[in-house]
Amino acid sequence: MAPSTKYSTNLGQIIEYIPDRLYLASYLEAPDENTLFPYPEPPAPRSPSKRSQRALDRPTPAQETNNYKQPYYFTVDDTLLYNAFHHDFGPLHIGHLYRFALQFHEILGAKENKERPVVFWSRADPRSRANASALLACYMVLIQSWPPHLALAPMAQVDPPLMPFRDAGYSQADYGITVQDVVYGVWKAKEEGCCVLESFDLDEYEKYERVENGDFNWITPHFLAFASPQHAPTARTLEGTEQWASLPRSFTAIDAHPTLPQPFRNVLKHFTERNIGLVVRLNSVLYSPSYFEALGIQHLDMIFDDGTCPPLSTVRKFIRLAHETITVRKKGIAVHCKAGLGRTGCLIGAYLIYRHGFTANEIIAYMRFMRPGMVVGPQQHWLHLNQGVFREWWVEERIERKLRKEAALAAAAAHVTGNLQPSTPIRAMQKASLGRSTSKNGTSTPPNRGSNRTPLGEMDQEHTRDKSIGVQEDYLPAPTPGQPRKTQRLGVDRHHPYSRGGNAIHETVEEEATAQEQSATEVISMHRTSQGNESDEEWHLRMRSHRKASTSPISPDRRERSVSHQTMTTMTTTVYQVVDNDASNDIENIGTATARTKSYDQVQRASSASGVLTKVRGSGSAKRVAGSVREAGVRKTSGRIGSVSGAPTSVAATTARKISGI
Repeated sequence: MAPSTKYSTNLGQIIEYIPDRLYLASYLEAPDENTLFPYPEPPAPRSPSKRSQRALDRPTPAQETNNYKQPYYFTVDDTLLYNAFHHDFGPLHIGHLYRFALQFHEILGAKENKERPVVFWSRADPRSRANASALLACYMVLIQSWPPHLALAPMAQVDPPLMPFRDAGYSQADYGITVQDVVYGVWKAKEEGCCVLESFDLDEYEKYERVENGDFNWITPHFLAFASPQHAPTARTLEGTEQWASLPRSFTAIDAHPTLPQPFRNVLKHFTERNIGLVVRLNSVLYSPSYFEALGIQHLDMIFDDGTCPPLSTVRKFIRLAHETITVRKKGIAVHCKAGLGRTGCLIGAYLIYRHGFTANEIIAYMRFMRPGMVVGPQQHWLHLNQGVFREWWVEERIERKLRKEAALAAAAAHVTGNLQPSTPIRAMQKASLGRSTSKNGTSTPPNRGSNRTPLGEMDQEHTRDKSIGVQEDYLPAPTPGQPRKTQRLGVDRHHPYSRGGNAIHETVEEEATAQEQSATEVISMHRTSQGNESDEEWHLRMRSHRKASTSPISPDRRERSVSHQTMTTMTTTVYQVVDNDASNDIENIGTATARTKSYDQVQRASSASGVLTKVRGSGSAKRVAGSVREAGVRKTSGRIGSVSGAPTSVAATTARKISGI
């Protein structure tokens, strides 16, 4: 922090982003013409014996310093505001980036700023510094096509370090997303075709992200996340009845419907216009799915509790349906829970990790860049712990498709050659696997007929892990006592176009249908099979390794920890109002009210009495896993990229010419 010479109270920090052209700064007060600025040092004078007449005619260093033009300072702290659900503060979303780019290009294109250094500054508080840094780096990656390491290099070792972003939940933040995660997530989305800025419509984005207009955002060209519509009655309408015939099937009929609320109308019209083929509902029944089905849109329920993580069986079913809808039917998928943030982010994030290879931090950061507030509380840890499983599914299915293709080709070749016993696809797959396992001396490894192993997995995912919420479910934090909700704004906006405020919507809905309980643990039975020459010692050794790999036998009710909701009823912010999520009023918490009324002390005493909780917490493996979760949550920005001094001068000069020519 370098103090100004004339105003010692205005402390500031300046980072040279592009030499002599673009700077990133933070100040305690708004900078002016007297604010200290690091102009480039003039060249040292030559020796008098070698000084030419031209050197004598050139101005002195003091004259050169006086000829430097005053920098142009600009900020977006008061114009582009992040509307927090609770204590979250960023990152700024894609609409903010688009508006920043318009303002920045106007500044760079002005004639009076052609030779002036441009300083993009923010206030010196940690949240403003992190938002400004992420905004500028994302601009360089998305619009100027910089690689992410160069966009991050100038700010990599800034002191103090940039503050990590936190989730929109009401519990204590235990998982952080850094500026580096945001930049790499945005860059990965651009490379994979998930973020196409050329087709981005700012007016559409700002209109439909409001609660009163539908509350939905496109995450990728194939996925849309939205909040649950609400309309009674909620029962499905049978085809062939008078009620089915009265359902709207065109834009005119949707507008003329007497009871549909405006947000629901906007959702139906937009989905029809943008070729949505599948709607997946993750929350309780708050509307009739027949309105979508009458428009030719498939509707599917995959309901699980608010604030929790989905079972892997649900995730795999969703991924298969989504992949078929995108690749075969060539249609989009719309996913919603009650607010369209937590549970919605879990499933969409799982598919994007499965298909495009994002890391958990990258996909969380990117989804919040497209729709602020996505993935809340323990759902962040769930994505982090299961990201390898989702990527493994993609590899396994690619291998399976390749084997099926080889089997089909082998069967076709056998039929053409007139083989009396043409190979079936299964026989061809077995022959192909046997051919690959044959060694040079002619011997081959016999197939393991007693195993159902997948190509890359130790055990079949379908039978061991898909019925649980993940391989690391014992180490997930407890569900948060409440989930964030958007609310309609007051009639007067005091802040800016994106601000949201006002009273919470009082929802009167029917009771949620009883969902099947998902077992938190699964018993894996091991049976000894004949393995030829296998000895008893080898069998016991194999059984011991399976026992070590099994999960902890803690019961779901003993693992579940919760905080009393009474402590959360008075927490509010200036923009959002916390919606009462008490189990007696919120239909999302029906079915878990009994478990959530237990205090954490009661659960701890009950578990300690049985010796289970003490055993798990005292084990070294549990401590190592828990420590790895916390350490992996916040990355060091200087660990993957170099400092600004190591950047090539030619690249910086080329980019400076590119930006100055905008």
